Amino acid sequence: MIENLQLVMRKIKIIILGTVLLTAFSCSNKKAGVVRNTAEGKGILAAAKLPFEMPEIQIPKFKTDTLNIVDFGAVPNTEELCTKAINEAIAKCSESGGGVVVIPSGLWTTGPIKMKSNVNLHTKNGAYISFTGDLTQYKLIESYFEGNKVLRCESPIMGVDLENIAITGEGIFDGNGSKWRPVKIGKMTSSQWDQLVKSGGVLSKDGKIWYPSKGAYLGNEEKDKLPKVPTAANMEPYKQALRPVMVSFVNCKKLLLDGVTFQNSPAWNVNPLMCEHLTLRNLTIRNPWYSQNGDGLDIESCRIGSVTNCRFDVGDDAICIKSGKDKEGRDRGKPTELFVITDCVVYHAHGGFVIGSEMSGSVRNIFVKNLTFNGTDCGLRFKSVRGRGGVVENIWMEDIRMNNIPTDAINFNLYYFEKSLSEDKLTGEVTVDKKTVSEETPVFRNMYFKNIYVNGAAQALKIMGIPEMPVENIQFQNMIIRSDVGVQMNYTRKIAFKNLDVRLDKPGIAVSFSNSQNINIEGFKSIGENQLFWVGGTTTKDISLQTNDKRMILDENVKVLASVKDEVKLIE
Repeated sequence: MIENLQLVMRKIKIIILGTVLLTAFSCSNKKAGVVRNTAEGKGILAAAKLPFEMPEIQIPKFKTDTLNIVDFGAVPNTEELCTKAINEAIAKCSESGGGVVVIPSGLWTTGPIKMKSNVNLHTKNGAYISFTGDLTQYKLIESYFEGNKVLRCESPIMGVDLENIAITGEGIFDGNGSKWRPVKIGKMTSSQWDQLVKSGGVLSKDGKIWYPSKGAYLGNEEKDKLPKVPTAANMEPYKQALRPVMVSFVNCKKLLLDGVTFQNSPAWNVNPLMCEHLTLRNLTIRNPWYSQNGDGLDIESCRIGSVTNCRFDVGDDAICIKSGKDKEGRDRGKPTELFVITDCVVYHAHGGFVIGSEMSGSVRNIFVKNLTFNGTDCGLRFKSVRGRGGVVENIWMEDIRMNNIPTDAINFNLYYFEKSLSEDKLTGEVTVDKKTVSEETPVFRNMYFKNIYVNGAAQALKIMGIPEMPVENIQFQNMIIRSDVGVQMNYTRKIAFKNLDVRLDKPGIAVSFSNSQNINIEGFKSIGENQLFWVGGTTTKDISLQTNDKRMILDENVKVLASVKDEVKLIE
């Protein structure tokens, strides 16, 4: 048994190592900053062999006319703000028909950069663009955050209602997020915390949250004292609490982000919203691991695009698919759809690839292939809650590798933000009251997982559906997972496993499920368990179990709730 486990472990490590080397080689050979023609958009789709029809991705084109920010008065390697020079160069480039605005190598300090149509903002190798910590430079505007329209500070990089735009090259954009973000005591060592507190700022009343300024403290800790009808004028004293996303593009078409690094954002890092034809490639997106709301990439209510060969190391979820929150998201009615996400690596993050929890406008037709998660808290994460509404469907994920996952390799949680459920410690079973289905009921269905390899996780798979709308029609094929806890499913329907290999590091139940219908497990293998299957839940029906290497014995290694024994078939 031990030899077999070691052999599987070696195979998983070889697969993960080979992918990292391959993607590193492709990254080292890319030509940063080159804007290719629309044929590449078609090539990405053809190579992926998509299971759904998708239009060709339109990649922006630019005139060769080039402007240098130095010619507009930008001074490098000082604290002198280059805001005026950068924005004047961008505006002139756009007004003259478009082209390229170059930021040369050097240290540059700037306020908000405002993109314009037909402009490629190109950064040279060695260009480090630091956004100023003087927060008076960021005006309060009507903006968006976490799925809703809100009053927020200007983003360090932003564009609204634009077309044919790009940020390319090998430069680094630093959002100076420490001037904005609160920090929780539990996310730092005692010495780190002591050093942070000594640097200044304000502590929360319980001493567990550090705020960088009095305004940030008031805006978060004393919300009852804030104006009932917020305006740019009356919220000015609290603006430090209204942290912007770092890169905000709203209602734009033909957007390219290629080669650059976006790091240290005030809140979310890169957030395209209601955009069409997005090409994001060769990006490095970084935030400190303790950064509050430090998401990497949040694609929200967007259509038609690709994310290719990107690296993430962030403080919250890494690659996130969203579409608005609750009634506002449903009324907006703009799903995120028709995306191809390939060849990416995620290091620290709360979730590697995530859908939700703001998915009220729906998510559909997403193809994900060749991702590697290394030390990511949770691998594939799907989350929502009653009240959101929206439909997540037609999601394909294949060739996913994970290493050292602290929580779940795959997780569905339809109780996000709700109070903790009472789970059976052994089986993971929960019992939840059924509610009436309405437009506020979230739906997760028609999802396909293939070739999933996990070298260490706290749990292999956990699905927490809701009784009135079970997680439905999910297919898993070819999975090898080493974990402490196996598979647990609650309130699911039409779930199929083919060639599932579970390797438990701790004795327990390999697969357990309750209140689920039409479950088919074919070609199952396991090592390390003290029980193969547990089946419970009074509404459980139509269960088929088949193993490759072990004999199933009812009431011994297969335990079934007495009232549903007739619903379970053991296939030799």
